[in-house]
Amino acid sequence: MIRHTVVFSLKHASGSSEEQAFLDAALVLEAIPGVQKFERLRQVSPKADYAFGFSMEFADQAAYDGYNVHPDHVAFVRDRWVPEVARFQEIDYVAL
Repeated sequence: MIRHTVVFSLKHASGSSEEQAFLDAALVLEAIPGVQKFERLRQVSPKADYAFGFSMEFADQAAYDGYNVHPDHVAFVRDRWVPEVARFQEIDYVAL
């Protein structure tokens, strides 16, 4: 199992309709074959300076690789992520 996570902040104002539109558009990722336990998360710790997170799981590397090249993922990254995300940190985990 691979847990794919990313924390990020958007270029949009907090609480704006543009912010909500981005978060709603991200739901397309949940429907990609191989994606399990997709979550959109709001970051609440005062120790971190990112606003949001996405988390999802994949059964194996093949499922994760398929997600990365899936047309819906590629389009989301190109059309939404690149123009709207101010900064991010991606971390992938496997169980010990």
